[in-house]
Amino acid sequence: MNSDNETLMQFPCHFSVKAMGLASHDDFEALVVEIVSTHVPDLEQDASRARASKNGKYLSVTVTFQATSKAQLDAIYYALTEHRDVLMSL
Repeated sequence: MNSDNETLMQFPCHFSVKAMGLASHDDFEALVVEIVSTHVPDLEQDASRARASKNGKYLSVTVTFQATSKAQLDAIYYALTEHRDVLMSL
């Protein structure tokens, strides 16, 4: 009884996505926020936070928002992982 739309999550809910990229990118945080905001039109200005890796080579950006559906989350992850400057997304 598995369905592609089946999920244990209840929507709407607060959700965080994290993307990692090179810290040398001009503005990696803005890039991630831009990608997420295309799928979350009411994204708040303070929805993101960035953190550099221990050696400063990588930057992780976490964006927290009100998720409305599994399809929305899938679209966000797809957009992030397809972008050439995003090394990984969780």
